Amino acid sequence: MLSRFFAGGKRRFDDLSEQEILALAISSEEDDARIYLAYADGLRDDFPDSAKVFENMAAEENEHRKWLIELHKKRFGDVIPLIRRDHILGYIEHKPDWLMRPLSIEKTRKRAEEMELAAQHFYEEAAKRCRDADTRKLLGDLAIAEREHTSLAHRLGLKHVPESVAESEAAREHRQFILTYVQPGLAGLMDGSVSTLAPIFAAAFATGDTWQTFLVGLSASVGAGISMGFTEVASDDGVISGRGSPMKRGFAAGIMTTLGGLGHALPYLISDFWTATSIAIVVVFIELWAITWIQHRWMETPWLRAAFQVVLGGALVFAAGILIGSA
Repeated sequence: MLSRFFAGGKRRFDDLSEQEILALAISSEEDDARIYLAYADGLRDDFPDSAKVFENMAAEENEHRKWLIELHKKRFGDVIPLIRRDHILGYIEHKPDWLMRPLSIEKTRKRAEEMELAAQHFYEEAAKRCRDADTRKLLGDLAIAEREHTSLAHRLGLKHVPESVAESEAAREHRQFILTYVQPGLAGLMDGSVSTLAPIFAAAFATGDTWQTFLVGLSASVGAGISMGFTEVASDDGVISGRGSPMKRGFAAGIMTTLGGLGHALPYLISDFWTATSIAIVVVFIELWAITWIQHRWMETPWLRAAFQVVLGGALVFAAGILIGSA
């Protein structure tokens, strides 16, 4: 009883009867089959070839479940105890697909191989704890099957996703990532970094007060972030353009806009005006370099063109802020 208390009400695997081990195996196969089918459903629209991988894996699990149920009926009858993985102390948990969304091809294939390894280990340990010859044979056979299928996701991938298709799917996934996260995030970073230069440095040179300048920068950054986020959400629902979830794009744009403005507003928490301003100017150059690098790395913009666009725009806004603040 004491060990049960410290286990949080869960059963230890060593305490299970042979009937309970079979019941646990049945429910585990059912859960794995459902997870694989959910993976297939989540990938089917964008990656139909990869979805077939998980449909076949679900079929494998259903076949194993059928064998286990037949053995249970033979030994213990038709009533199968309701024992699930989360009832057992230390049993590895498998995340359902809705906790892993958005699904990526590599992530789901890797997850499937991890599930097969966990199933192999379970059957090996379960076989050691069973005395009935038929039960030990089936559990041993399933352990061998899982060991042979450890790389099932990879092998099925070779069958259903030839190299040309895999490359096409990877390119499509890369493009979707850029459209949903990189593009709106870059737009936000550019807007936050460049558009807040004028009000922040105008306030700095007009007042000479670092705290007031920080408040102006904070309000400008947060306000711009909220505005950019809502604009991104409202401008395109992603259905026709294929740019993905408007909420994801909105958060990417809003957060990066805010960060872009805060970068050169935070130095004004320093009380010395010229120290704060010098650091803020250095931060501005770092932000502009980061924008140039992102444009070159993800948007494939040539270095010189990206640098010219960003530096010219930033310099003009920066100069306008200083001129207005000094007037």
